[in-house]
Amino acid sequence: MTSPIQDTILSQLAALPEGKSIDPMNVAKAIQPERWQQLLGHVRTNAIELAREGKVVILRHNKPVNPEKFRGVYRIRTRLEGDPTSFEDNVPDDIEGDED
Repeated sequence: MTSPIQDTILSQLAALPEGKSIDPMNVAKAIQPERWQQLLGHVRTNAIELAREGKVVILRHNKPVNPEKFRGVYRIRTRLEGDPTSFEDNVPDDIEGDED
């Protein structure tokens, strides 16, 4: 079962061409335009859950990152063929100080 935030993430992604990503801020604004800042933490939590389920990937610098360890500015994209399914060895964790 998905939450309203997860539904919004998935519907926004479904409206985009394959390979395009969304900004979490736009998800929050679609749900609560007047109080979107207060939703950003919830959007992040729901995006991480969708990434764990294999429905989306979290991007930093336009590259998939470990949804359990990323920090900073991120985007959300539908999982594509060839995206990593495990982050044990093949994708480095987000490096401290590596901000956008």
